Amino acid sequence: MGSAGNGEDQPLLLSSSVDYPTLPPKLPKAAEERQYEYSIQLEKTLANTDLPFLQRIVAATWIECRLLFPLAAPATTVYVINFLMSTFTQIFSGHLGNLELAAASLGNNGIQAFCYGLMLGMGSAVETLCGQAYGAKKYEMLGIYTQRSAILLNLTGVVVMFTYIFSKPILILLGESEEIASASALFTFGLIPQIFAYALNFPIQKFLQSQSIVAPSTYISVATTVFHIFLSWLVVYKIGLGLLGASSVLSLSWCVIVIAQFIYIVTSERCKDTWTGFSIQAFHGLWDFFKLSAASAVMLCLESWYFQVIVLLTGMLENPEIALDSLSVCMTVLGWIYSMSIGFNAAASVRVGNELGAGHPKAAAFSVVIVTTSSFIISLIASIVLLALRHKISYLFTEGEVVANAVSDMCPLLAVTLVLNGIQPVLTGVAVGCGWQTFVAYVNVGCYYVVGIPLGVLLGFYFKLGAQGIWAGMLGGTLMQTVILMWATYRTDWNKEVELASRRLNKWDEQKEPLLKG
Repeated sequence: MGSAGNGEDQPLLLSSSVDYPTLPPKLPKAAEERQYEYSIQLEKTLANTDLPFLQRIVAATWIECRLLFPLAAPATTVYVINFLMSTFTQIFSGHLGNLELAAASLGNNGIQAFCYGLMLGMGSAVETLCGQAYGAKKYEMLGIYTQRSAILLNLTGVVVMFTYIFSKPILILLGESEEIASASALFTFGLIPQIFAYALNFPIQKFLQSQSIVAPSTYISVATTVFHIFLSWLVVYKIGLGLLGASSVLSLSWCVIVIAQFIYIVTSERCKDTWTGFSIQAFHGLWDFFKLSAASAVMLCLESWYFQVIVLLTGMLENPEIALDSLSVCMTVLGWIYSMSIGFNAAASVRVGNELGAGHPKAAAFSVVIVTTSSFIISLIASIVLLALRHKISYLFTEGEVVANAVSDMCPLLAVTLVLNGIQPVLTGVAVGCGWQTFVAYVNVGCYYVVGIPLGVLLGFYFKLGAQGIWAGMLGGTLMQTVILMWATYRTDWNKEVELASRRLNKWDEQKEPLLKG
């Protein structure tokens, strides 16, 4: 087998008695044509019962890896780097003092995460449709879906903005101290422009990912992060703008990412068939699109808000500043690994959506197995490294020994959470690729809000286990959700999912409007 980087692909080493096509050459075929041929070959490999089972699985795994990792690796890098921008903002804030670290934590993991979850959730609707449309070669619809999503997300952003404006009374109403709420509100005001950057970024990001165009976003994110670190240092420490300056720089950095990605779309040859300019059709069928977007938003928001509840509940404990500081460190570490899993989530959604749109049920099911296994292995390694560094990791954020000891006590629970988050986000990506958003929303309500939060409150407050008890109880909800999603995925009839995807896309041919029902 040839290496991925040598410019040529060698034939798969299959049985000589089987007449089986070799992998297509890397050049001169266009990337999308090569991807489509790999997809066809994957389905044929899995259906080829003339091959011994083990040889069939090995050959299929090689083909799937050629499709998956060129997509997953850059996508993971993008999400990790984008999360690191928030992390660096938190680090700069934390070295101003413990109050500033607690305020930035509450702003980032509380108020800002509310907006992030809502926008990412609504953006996953375009991920479902663009992925399946691209697999079915209905390229002209990708740009229209993206524009519809951007319109809806910006309208939603106007509403969300009021939670930022009134963040101080909201936090006080939720039980936070006035000192922390005031500092967090100051930090949050600087994040208001970020709302509308999110509203454009997620549709653009899903538009590119559905076509397996991820490298440009990686380069843009890396360059922006370097700019972000320098400007944050300048604004926070040299100019002395403190919390407001730190969050304002974060908003500016996100705006740079959005503008650069859009410039790439309108100038790139790779997008000439999928982006044909602004269209009045973007304003048609907005209500149906909103219904799917709302289902997607509920699905991911229930998950995102679940972790925000940990932050809010921890702020109600005795000595909330130390508890929030230790939780801030743990949530940031979790965010690093979760960002990697979200990259695999995006890859799973695109791979499953593309295969369903192309009418390849076996390839879709096999892709689920490979992407979930890969993400799980990475998360397991990360949890082992975390346990090895449990006494040192907090010093990246703050110099306090009390916080370091509290973080060390939380690390075993955090390690288990990392392992679960190697599986659960990927299965959520599978759900998005299939259009199961409504089903997952019901699962999230039951597991998170009926089981996880009450259990966390019971352990944290009644049994006096503090932040560890809150985290342990809510970990139970995550475990329950992961098991249910694994069972649902295992029981999936992939042939039926292909039929549903075909109906969803054929509706566009019949009525010039897509059927937006998951």
